[in-house]
Amino acid sequence: MNTAEMPAPAIAAADLQDFVAALFAKAGVPDADAATVADCLVQADLRGVVSHGVGRVPIYLHRIAIGLVDPHAPLAVTELAPVAALVDGANGLGFVTASRAMAEAMARAGRCGMGLAYVRRGTHFGMAASYLLQAIAGGYAAFVFTNASPAMPIWGGRTPFLGTSPFAFGAPGGIDGPPLVLDMATSVVARGKIRRAAASGGTIPAGWALDRDGNPTTDAKAAYDGIILPLGGPKGSGLSLMMEVLGGVMSGAAFGGEVGNQYADEDRPQDVGHLFIALRPDLAVSAADYRARMDALASRAKACPPVEPGAEILFPGEPEARLAARRQREGIPLSAEDRAGLAQAAAKFGLTLPAFLA
Repeated sequence: MNTAEMPAPAIAAADLQDFVAALFAKAGVPDADAATVADCLVQADLRGVVSHGVGRVPIYLHRIAIGLVDPHAPLAVTELAPVAALVDGANGLGFVTASRAMAEAMARAGRCGMGLAYVRRGTHFGMAASYLLQAIAGGYAAFVFTNASPAMPIWGGRTPFLGTSPFAFGAPGGIDGPPLVLDMATSVVARGKIRRAAASGGTIPAGWALDRDGNPTTDAKAAYDGIILPLGGPKGSGLSLMMEVLGGVMSGAAFGGEVGNQYADEDRPQDVGHLFIALRPDLAVSAADYRARMDALASRAKACPPVEPGAEILFPGEPEARLAARRQREGIPLSAEDRAGLAQAAAKFGLTLPAFLA
């Protein structure tokens, strides 16, 4: 086996998390916030969502360096109603703002049965599942909505207008069954996957995107510079438009093609809009009944005859959870590109490169 074919060395999740937190601390991010950022990024790599993992560290650090992300953003919470709050992200790190907003939604759900928190002046917050898992850990079901920079056409259009915003829902599992964690792009594929393929000069499957002239393409760079196709045609377009209303229009954030692209727009903040909703799952049924009913749902779903004989039917989020458990034991394999990005960041801040990246 030549060097190019060798698998990437696995890195212990805790070591990677400590190193990423140290990088953000060197960039001026308070220690607690740096730990939040590192936790979310490493969590994405643990779950196999590499498009939203530590490979994005360089762009977040870059936007801090050029003054478009404030590492000391003074988050402000405004009470809108007993069940609702507005969080002004003040162009801070999206992970920190989103974690705070979900906490605000959960606190209101604890008092009122449900709670929601809008965010304006937000930035990219990574993997939406991070905040679903935050709610599930607290015993709540949750929705996470966000808008994003233009990458996908409105149905019938041929130019970028909508973001590839995720539709994200999570709910605690039963006593024996897994939680449900649904985090899916409203495009055929997450834009981050095309970005990573473009960065390495790779190709993508047919049906993912069109080039700038509206022609189908398998060239990742042409796709990234063109438009990504919506999931299910008009259905994905409609879901993304819903994100514009919930995350952008209602929150007071940018909307309708105005959200900044963190990789391309260096003349202004992104002003991403979010909406976080938390729900107590034991309002109409008791907590014990909820757990029993979720176990029954999982049991019935998994008992369905599989398309492929012998295959296992899994809940949304279950494959990622299993991968995360395995990677916690065995380590996280990082690509050469991601390792190089972290090494360059370490050199910039004068940090000693840890042995796992040397």
